[in-house]
Amino acid sequence: MYPQFNIATSLTWFRIAAIPLVAVVFYWASPWARPAAAIVFLLAAITDWLDGYVARRLQQTSQFGAFLDPVADKMIVSTALILLVQADPRIIIAALAAIIIGREIAVSALREWMAELGNRHRVVVSGYGKLKTITQMTGLCCMLFEQPLLGLPMYEIGVFFLILAAGLTLWSMFGYIRAAWPDRAEGAPLS
Repeated sequence: MYPQFNIATSLTWFRIAAIPLVAVVFYWASPWARPAAAIVFLLAAITDWLDGYVARRLQQTSQFGAFLDPVADKMIVSTALILLVQADPRIIIAALAAIIIGREIAVSALREWMAELGNRHRVVVSGYGKLKTITQMTGLCCMLFEQPLLGLPMYEIGVFFLILAAGLTLWSMFGYIRAAWPDRAEGAPLS
């Protein structure tokens, strides 16, 4: 059976379609390339909130949508981080990218393992996870924008938010591990 398409899922597909667009605009030979890439990224980030709201409001939740939404988030965040590390290869930027991408891989694997054990409910998105997403998207948007705006150093503000997001990323990951630990303590295999 094919997945059902609705407004909520279409918004998620828009976010996925925006991924190569962010990359193309980022490398556009124009002084407006970075702000334009930030705007595309911001529109995609807004759909992250909007698709969930629409799905609940219009009762368009689906298993496919629940699968696709976090995949779209991880893809666009990873793409933005890769672009930023390429443009600014300082160790702090690379370390932040490694923390954020590494956490996403680890938590995805943990959720898959917990689902196999029938305990996926133990690793649902927490309030820290949602706060992490907001700070992460804000930081990435500011860093993509790069240029000062109204006298504010957008890139440096973005780095601050990304550092905060990396801290929240680690905190929420440890929360997920702690929630899953009883299954490990009861002798559930790790491989």
